[in-house]
Amino acid sequence: MAGGSALLSPPRGARAKQIEAASRSNYPQLAAEALRQASESDRLLPTILYASNNLEVPSPKNNARRKSNRSNRSRKSITFRGLRVKTGIQPEGESGRSGFHPHKMLPICWRSSSDASQLCNILWPIVPVAVSIDYVRGDLHLAIFILNYIAMVPCANAIGFAGQEMARKLHKVFGVLLETTLGSVVEIVMFMVLVRNEQFQVIQAAILGSVLATQLLCLGMCFMIGGLRHEEQEFDEEVGEVGSDLLLTAGFGLIIPTVFHAAVSAEGSATKAEIDDKVLHISRITSLLLISSYVIYVWFQMRTHASIYDAIFEADEERDTDREEDLSKDKLTFTECVVALVVSITLVAVIAINLVEEIEYIVEERGVSDMFIGLILVPLVEKFAEHLTAIDEAWDNQMNLALAHVLGATIQTSLFNGPLVVLVGWGLGLSMDLNLDIFNIVVLILAILVVGNFLRDQKSNYLEGSLCVTVYLNIAVAAFYYPNPK
Repeated sequence: MAGGSALLSPPRGARAKQIEAASRSNYPQLAAEALRQASESDRLLPTILYASNNLEVPSPKNNARRKSNRSNRSRKSITFRGLRVKTGIQPEGESGRSGFHPHKMLPICWRSSSDASQLCNILWPIVPVAVSIDYVRGDLHLAIFILNYIAMVPCANAIGFAGQEMARKLHKVFGVLLETTLGSVVEIVMFMVLVRNEQFQVIQAAILGSVLATQLLCLGMCFMIGGLRHEEQEFDEEVGEVGSDLLLTAGFGLIIPTVFHAAVSAEGSATKAEIDDKVLHISRITSLLLISSYVIYVWFQMRTHASIYDAIFEADEERDTDREEDLSKDKLTFTECVVALVVSITLVAVIAINLVEEIEYIVEERGVSDMFIGLILVPLVEKFAEHLTAIDEAWDNQMNLALAHVLGATIQTSLFNGPLVVLVGWGLGLSMDLNLDIFNIVVLILAILVVGNFLRDQKSNYLEGSLCVTVYLNIAVAAFYYPNPK
């Protein structure tokens, strides 16, 4: 006991005071030096002092671990191109620059994210022509419609590319969600312009057409293009199953007002005005419920189950066949992403107004049906950027990311964008409801069942993709011959 108490009591020599002062400081290397110089009888004291001050005792093993941790942190703070990562920016999105540099931004935007996306930039000269022709020759209705329809493609592509660049700078799950949302900006703008013009039938067809174009045409192209390069591709159950469940929920919500209208009208228990008023109220309540479901889905993906989706998306990025090439490309700064988005969205708004104003002429003078414009033409240009991104990811064997974009865009349209139009119409005092045509409802439900069946086995190939595209083309043919209401 006497020896133990002597060891625990602080010695009075100069060497002991040096050890104690160094151990209480914030410089462990000084304490380590003092420990090396101390005699064998003094070695227990610094160990006790280190423990009492919550410091790690210097040793070869601990020193090696500290060096390894510093090395790992250093690797995470350096990008593939050797650039130091700024705080809050993911390594994949680090540009090595800051601010706004047009001479560097424009070549990056021109190169875009893939060869197909770069080809769309060839159409940029059409944009100023499409914007100005409405003021110069407003009587050329068909030319205005065609030029503005084509001009929408490079603008939508620019929104998709800038959104993708911004998403790479952010957390994985949040980045995918933001990219999907920005890809839907064109759709939201088109819907708002259609509401302002009170073209309700075109909006109703466009809502369903957007869902069909994404979950049949885009998904089919992903399966088919990816299947041409890879014999069979696999994706995680969490991505496919959650997407199928939400699509069924959205389909059920969208058909309720139509089924109610058909059932009550068949009974003859109420007048047409009374039925329309009830359907309008049901549509507004249904829209609120669908938007609530979308909020829950976002919370599920970003908060409670974010780690699962993070692991899935990171594994997908490791399988990217062009990963090294993508990492070596120059990136936009955050400011340049914002500038590109503002310019592109502004152009989309102007072009959408010009395009929508010519729909009446195309329908009445050219004999094109409302159903074909809303169900096929409008959705194709709305989701163009989203389709290119998903197809490029499928080509690179990133099926989980491709499905996240395809199903995410479909879910956002059916659970958020479509119901949002009803609520905006409500705020403007317009009778915008979800009383859809029976043709649209039947096609929607059958499409959801077809896609759900293809997602069930968590595998895809070019045969399933070609079947999805065939179903979509069949719907397009029927929509083309669908008569306009008298």
